[in-house]
Amino acid sequence: MQMPPLDPGILARRAAIVAALRAIVPGEGVIDDVEGMRPYECDALSAYRQLPLVVVLPERIDQVARILRYCQDEGVKIVPRGAGTSLSGGSMPVGDAILLGMAKFNRVLEIDFANRCARVQPGVTNLGITRAVEHAGFYYAPDPSSQIACSIGGNVAENSGGVHSLKYGLTTNNLLGIELVLMNGEIVRLGGKHLDTDGYDLLGVMTGSEGLLGVITEVTVRILPKPSTARAVLLGFPTESGGADCVAAIIAAGIIPAGMEMMDKDAVHCAEAYVHAGYPLDVEALLIVELDGPPVEVDHLIERVAGLARERGATTVRVSASEDERMRLWAGRKSAFPAVGQISPDYMCLDGSVPRSRLVEVLSRMREMSKQHGLRVVNVFHAGDGNLHPLILFDANDPDQLRRCEEFGADILRLCVEVGGALTGEHGVGIEKRDLMGVQFTDIDLDQQMRLKCAFDPDHLLNPGKVFPKLRRCAELGQLVVRQGAIPFPDIPRF
Repeated sequence: MQMPPLDPGILARRAAIVAALRAIVPGEGVIDDVEGMRPYECDALSAYRQLPLVVVLPERIDQVARILRYCQDEGVKIVPRGAGTSLSGGSMPVGDAILLGMAKFNRVLEIDFANRCARVQPGVTNLGITRAVEHAGFYYAPDPSSQIACSIGGNVAENSGGVHSLKYGLTTNNLLGIELVLMNGEIVRLGGKHLDTDGYDLLGVMTGSEGLLGVITEVTVRILPKPSTARAVLLGFPTESGGADCVAAIIAAGIIPAGMEMMDKDAVHCAEAYVHAGYPLDVEALLIVELDGPPVEVDHLIERVAGLARERGATTVRVSASEDERMRLWAGRKSAFPAVGQISPDYMCLDGSVPRSRLVEVLSRMREMSKQHGLRVVNVFHAGDGNLHPLILFDANDPDQLRRCEEFGADILRLCVEVGGALTGEHGVGIEKRDLMGVQFTDIDLDQQMRLKCAFDPDHLLNPGKVFPKLRRCAELGQLVVRQGAIPFPDIPRF
């Protein structure tokens, strides 16, 4: 993995850049000493580290606007960062770029139960939204495993999902509006409390744009009433293929669970030792299937799911008998990633999507690749929508193991595309998959995507080095480079 070469001119101007930022964000809002910047040197893709040029922590939207305008006027790169939980290197610093930390934008601004939405700042955690509305029987549906820490702004940037995305959708399906600052300092609003907006789907463009098009300063999300009943079914299988076949059978039967997660034997053992969820240890694959809705419907669907599982050789069929038990079963799954840290110094968590019908084949071929590269792989994934999260175990202190880990990961992602899937389901491209974009997209595809980037950031200053395997100047693409006022956003009033 290589980042763009550093700009010596910017490095020479570092003192002037720091002074300019202190004029915009006074007090402790600018961090320029090495030890102070050390916590920002990587995100959750911790195999790669780089100190930023300087860190700035604004508290108000006008400060964000002034910072971005300064960067455009002075030709300074800038990297937005939320909670730093990105697993694809999406918020990894660049050595000649300002790191813009949005953690101080952490307030819940408005809860509107009548319109079933919440308006929050981007630094509010995913789980924090649910905590703000659960007293009234509501919740926010997308629930990444890192929901206790990941920020909603980062969720929008990566279009994050979670265990309940099978039925309730990803971030994009639960997002109503955003406020953001463009590279030229212009503040715009897209969407709002209403269900849809006229014109181009610019809200859709921004969702999953990985911080390449603008900096989000406010988010409006849909909140849902909690289902009257929710029960989890624990299904253990003597083979991985039995579990994968059961996933396909459940969907083929017309059943859409609230969540359907699969864990292999190693993941089960790690999670059980970590949280004591009550998982069976004599299985090769474990499914957690959650059904929610009216009690009569849930009872009926549980019987159907249990029957389908037994037909495919399930040796464990257990239904949660209480809310505490249901939450305990999910706690094991949500803790699976940190739990794997018990058996390996390091691991790289990948993210690729495959058709459900190819799960058995993909899991089998990953086992073959594991032998080929000489590294273990642990599988924990959103089985219902085919979103894989293989964890490749390695020791980052051994350069050869890191190299083999990268090659193993690249082979897995190529396999995902080969069987009709995609390079990513929810983690984004970042730097992790950047050099593999040509596997899924042609040069024409990538040029079209870069034309969109040029419309918002003509100088390629915003989150540089991410997503695109190579940059092309906007003029080379026949792009009309225009400045402030060039993008026709509708004049949407503030709430």
